[in-house]
Amino acid sequence: MVLKLSFSNFYSIKDTLTVDFEAARISTAATKELSDNVFTLGNKKYLKSIGVFGPNASGKTSIVKALSFCISLILDSYRNNEGVRFTFMPFKFDGYHEKPSTFSINFICDDTEYEYSFSLNRKEIISESLYYYPGKRKAKIFVRKEQVGKPKSEIYSFGDGFFVKPLDVAQSTGRNTLFISRASQMDRELAKKIYTFFMQNLLVNIPLIPNDYAVNLFNTNKPLLLQALKMADSDIIDIEAKKEKVTVPVMPAYLNARREVIPGMPAMQTETYIRFLTSHKKNPEIKFDLELEESSGTVQLFYMLLALLDVCKYGKTFVIDEFDLSLHTELAEFIINLVHASKNAQILFTSHNTNLISTKKFRKDQIYFTNKKEDASTDFYSLFDFKDFRENMDAEKGYLQGRFDAVPYVASSVESIRKLFGE
Repeated sequence: MVLKLSFSNFYSIKDTLTVDFEAARISTAATKELSDNVFTLGNKKYLKSIGVFGPNASGKTSIVKALSFCISLILDSYRNNEGVRFTFMPFKFDGYHEKPSTFSINFICDDTEYEYSFSLNRKEIISESLYYYPGKRKAKIFVRKEQVGKPKSEIYSFGDGFFVKPLDVAQSTGRNTLFISRASQMDRELAKKIYTFFMQNLLVNIPLIPNDYAVNLFNTNKPLLLQALKMADSDIIDIEAKKEKVTVPVMPAYLNARREVIPGMPAMQTETYIRFLTSHKKNPEIKFDLELEESSGTVQLFYMLLALLDVCKYGKTFVIDEFDLSLHTELAEFIINLVHASKNAQILFTSHNTNLISTKKFRKDQIYFTNKKEDASTDFYSLFDFKDFRENMDAEKGYLQGRFDAVPYVASSVESIRKLFGE
């Protein structure tokens, strides 16, 4: 599970932006009614869900992109060759394009709390560290500071007993590669455990791809999925995954510079295509292709439920941008309630659905806002920060009235629009 996320100097995120899943100490009657929204770990409570609301271009998506970027470097940077540049943009104003970008995540893996951080510019890693908490104080596993000196023995320092021959890994770790990524590929047990956590326990957005992984999730969770669809008022009563062999043209790799088929290579090739077929209550014998014949909302709901059931079952963390796109408000609430009904699953989502801004659905520390500052950076704060806001007030109404200063100010009247046309 995730305890805290922190990012800086990444797209519209200028200074450090922190998403903290630790629940605030709120003892009101309204909050006690929402006891399913939190779970207890040790002597602390943590939030199962955090919703981020705000106008377009205020930085909501930057938060999701920052975590996605962080995960991709952990999983894939071991492949980077010399000269590979990182594909992101730092904050473009106030000289921040010359400053490093930072990423940090606190998480629980195998009952141990870890704090993993790194900083970089677009050319290279500048620093990297991994700590753990054997007690109340954190202890070093490794620290990397590239600016310290050229010898790896000076750049890296290691805690005792965590890695076998750690300097061998360091010698194989380039300036554009994360140590934890390289160490995992070099079969170091702790690094492999951390690597697996980021690969399996953190899901960012929904891959709407009918691949083998989706089929495995489907086969494992089919009864739960059908039950969830029924609870969501769908008339789908059955779904089957069907694999078909299809013949497709050769990929560009099979072609020469003149777009001609390379001699000896087949002009066509056979691939496995996966289809999800749905059956409806009216006539179960007639099958519908999920991708081609169901509504975009149904497709979105299917893949989201597929992912969420896995997340909820195994206590994973789901981060998704505009999760309720193409979904009815009640279905959006159903999705959130799936997470709240779990033991310790988590969801961090962005949304424009103001119906979700409600203290009857969320604690004040679960509702966050993004707003664009005068310097074009993202401002990030929660409803909990507004000490004068009481839980018996209408949070959605307050938001739309601009009380929390995270709404778009648009000249939307017919008269103002006519002026755009020169009338």
